[in-house]
Amino acid sequence: MTERVPLALLPGLLCDARLWAPQIAALADLAEPWVADFTTQSSVGEMAESVLAAMPPRFALAGLSMGGYVALEVLRQAPDRVLRLALLNTQADPDSEAQTARRRGLLELAGKGEFKGVTPRLLPLLVHQARLDDEALVATVMAMAEAVGKAAFLRQQQAIMDRHDSRPTLVRISCPTLVLCGRQDALAPVDKHTTMAAGIRDARLVVVEDCGHLSTIERPEAVNRALRGWLEG
Repeated sequence: MTERVPLALLPGLLCDARLWAPQIAALADLAEPWVADFTTQSSVGEMAESVLAAMPPRFALAGLSMGGYVALEVLRQAPDRVLRLALLNTQADPDSEAQTARRRGLLELAGKGEFKGVTPRLLPLLVHQARLDDEALVATVMAMAEAVGKAAFLRQQQAIMDRHDSRPTLVRISCPTLVLCGRQDALAPVDKHTTMAAGIRDARLVVVEDCGHLSTIERPEAVNRALRGWLEG
């Protein structure tokens, strides 16, 4: 029997282990998964440090959205410890002015005590338009946001806005790398991933059709196939 590889799974903003539940189940024969908890840290750097502290000396690393920012920070801090890298629905460059303005608006909304209004506003950006009436999917997204809570949401948004520009890091990545996104991702569009993949030596780009930002729970079968090939490659 093949020895399972330690696999760090890094969730996005307002997400928890449920974001990776389909992958934990489907990849159990190949990987020994651990899901990060990013509810207490105040910066992307601290999030990366928590991953490095929890994982063995060498491990595979997959991050979605904010988790991707953290994954790139892990590579900045300890590149020799990462066996394989998967960047899902994320970007290496800093936020645009429009993205920063949207984040500040959500912070203001939450600061006024209207935290429950945040996720309904974000939903059309998080999932494919055709999935907005998928009650089970929407319930999962809402439940994760409620579990993460307002205080962590405020810290996560500020951490994201303060993160490093990771574009200079890309050329130094030498481990097998998967770059994956949804065709209809409204937050991290395909062109961001195309550019990222082009900047990383021998990176594989996978675009999942009919899929928005939360690919792991929107199109788990396609994501599982891509991650299985990445782990086996």
